[in-house]
Amino acid sequence: MTPDGLIIRDAETADLAAVRALLVDTWHATYDGIYGWRRVAEISNAWHSLENLTAQLGRESGVFLVALTGDKIIATSSARIEQDRAAMLTRLYVLPPWQGIGVGRTLLQVTLACFPQAPVARLEVESQNEAAIAFYERMGFFLQRQARFDGRDDTPNTLLMARRLFAE
Repeated sequence: MTPDGLIIRDAETADLAAVRALLVDTWHATYDGIYGWRRVAEISNAWHSLENLTAQLGRESGVFLVALTGDKIIATSSARIEQDRAAMLTRLYVLPPWQGIGVGRTLLQVTLACFPQAPVARLEVESQNEAAIAFYERMGFFLQRQARFDGRDDTPNTLLMARRLFAE
């Protein structure tokens, strides 16, 4: 059951410090046991810097959303359209205390609805992130293949998952 009063909207510049804090918290909660605290901090500092987050604002290259209860940002997502018209989910993170009550499901649905012409949605998920894999399977995603994120050896081992959407 999604919390009452959940608001999902485009991220704004004023949100970025809170989004960064959310990403750092969720990355440590999710990946410290897989990569260790130091490596998670390195990845998080590189990928979730305020500069990188600022560059993702606006709808030119996709969507960058936040979910709030009251004035507290509790989740974030982002996605972009690929050359083959697929919607590529690039981020979906919910603060741990808010997981398991429908926030992620609702945010995923809103994110994918931003791409009404996409025939398929895709995502990459860390192969050892069993909770996320189970979540995406419940949301209708299936395994396509295993790969290294961005094809580089120094990045997480990922599973590529996909889900058919209704557009044709």
